[in-house]
Amino acid sequence: MANSTTTASELTAEQVQTILVQPLEAQSQFLAAGPRVFDSASQIRIPKLGGPVTDPGWTGENEQIPERDASFDEVTLLPSTMKSVKILTRYSNELARQSVVALDAALQQRLVKDVADKLDTQFFSASGDGITTPKGMFGWAGTQTVAAVGAITLDALIDAWGKALSANVNLAALKWVMTPREFIKIRKLKDGQNRYQLQPDPTQPGGFTLFGSPVIVTARVPDTTGGTPTGRAALVDFSQIAVARDMAPSVKILDQTFGDYDQQAIRVVARYDLAPLNPEAVVVLSGITI
Repeated sequence: MANSTTTASELTAEQVQTILVQPLEAQSQFLAAGPRVFDSASQIRIPKLGGPVTDPGWTGENEQIPERDASFDEVTLLPSTMKSVKILTRYSNELARQSVVALDAALQQRLVKDVADKLDTQFFSASGDGITTPKGMFGWAGTQTVAAVGAITLDALIDAWGKALSANVNLAALKWVMTPREFIKIRKLKDGQNRYQLQPDPTQPGGFTLFGSPVIVTARVPDTTGGTPTGRAALVDFSQIAVARDMAPSVKILDQTFGDYDQQAIRVVARYDLAPLNPEAVVVLSGITI
């Protein structure tokens, strides 16, 4: 019997492909939705006008014109107490030399993705204090609310539209934000003529519009906590959201720091903050039955 690769597998050379398979992961979506980004390494103060001047009134001939004061406000971002997202990974020089893929490039891509995901999760969250960590969109004060939605319906979505209209929001800039769970529920909704109401967007592959506004589907929208958790969704004018960016995810290769171990390291750092310029431009649908 002749020897073969089956009987003498120890003598065969293995072939390792020089590609690195990546897991399927969610895309970063908050910054892509179109908020206003301000680059600064220090605290940012964005002045804003307050409400309308009180009752300009009708004034007749030879009558004294009433004096009225204008009010002002501001949005503050990136206080000195705001923390950064940081991560560092070490690897040996032996591994770098013997790796069948470009190890530094693979790790760099992995770490930058992880930092971007951390930021995206925080931006869509209901957590954060605005002092040491950014306050997430579902934790903002002053937003409008369609409460106790229950089983999500088209009427609840129209109620959100109504609140956006009452706040004079730029309807052309509105976007829906919801989880895949809510997306599928709404995708199944039909009108009286058995037509689906969530329509594909021909300009965006795999994109959908709802009542004319694009739909952002992300699993990062948090449910409420407690014994009976409920879901959330939102109708948002992202042009009324300010994002302060001190550092986008920045990569540094440390080839000397751990020289006594014959190691290198990759460090990724990012620092952001965000806040609504006009909270009324965010309409939150809460109490959605899961």
